[in-house]
Amino acid sequence: MTLSTSIVVCAYTEERWGDLVAAIESLRLQTRAPLEMILVSDHNRALYERARSLLPDVVAVENEETRGLSGARNTGVTAAQGEIVAFLDDDAVAEPDWLERLAAHYTDPKVIGVGGSVDADWLEGRPRFFPREFDWVVGCSYRGMPESTSRVRNPIGANMSFRAQVLSRTGGFTSGIGRVGTRPVGCEETELCIRAARQHPEGIILYDPAARVHHRVPASRAHWRYFRSRCYSEGLSKALVARCAGPADALSAERSYALRTLPSGVWQGLGHGIAGDPGGLGRAGAIVAGLAITSYGYGAGILATRRASSRRGTARDGVVQPVPVASK
Repeated sequence: MTLSTSIVVCAYTEERWGDLVAAIESLRLQTRAPLEMILVSDHNRALYERARSLLPDVVAVENEETRGLSGARNTGVTAAQGEIVAFLDDDAVAEPDWLERLAAHYTDPKVIGVGGSVDADWLEGRPRFFPREFDWVVGCSYRGMPESTSRVRNPIGANMSFRAQVLSRTGGFTSGIGRVGTRPVGCEETELCIRAARQHPEGIILYDPAARVHHRVPASRAHWRYFRSRCYSEGLSKALVARCAGPADALSAERSYALRTLPSGVWQGLGHGIAGDPGGLGRAGAIVAGLAITSYGYGAGILATRRASSRRGTARDGVVQPVPVASK
């Protein structure tokens, strides 16, 4: 049985209009046509009006919830009519068979979600210091992820899909965790998948690396300052997920990553450095620093959430209250 699919693309700025048009065009070229393409404008009226005028085959809606990616995605889910809801970032381009590959896995009734690989498209080249183990910093697939279709805790937000009923039953994405504008936080899909797995203990979430999208990485994200900021913010985000879902589930995948993938990357970088590649030493150092900064951010986030909870209680009305932690 073929299930209908809605594709949701969330956007917050007109500055990436060219990227957004390229994303929509890639959806028009899919080998499996979606039921609909939905563009959610995140509290940007001008973007909404422009989309309505220039993208007539797209269902344009405005974010009806709190500003941010979580609220925008929830608005898209509410508007969606398909049995499957897929998500693509506004600065990503999907391969023509992307949707077909994702949808094929839903023939198994146990599958509740499917994600695919996100390939980094460095607009000005990958920095020599930037380790592939940390491509999650720029929202992309990273070394250590499965190389064949495998069961995972959660997919990457730029390339994921879920059964619409699952999204409805879980209550959608939790506000207060996901990205708001350019603030480099995330993990809202992690927290949602943990809730979905608890509500559907027999359910399966898959990662299929053959379902590919290409994610544009601008020069503004190809430097040490962004790397440092994103690692720290990831720690803060993981702390919020741990507050909602508990540390055991929030860090289940990260333990193996920290104990196996990262040490291997350090040794590989050192080996390349000894062989004459100075970038290898930089990558090894970036791995060590990235882990330390992320861990520090997590610790700071846990401390801040405990202080916040003592002042105003836990999350109210399903919304995680933002935690005022100094950025790095």
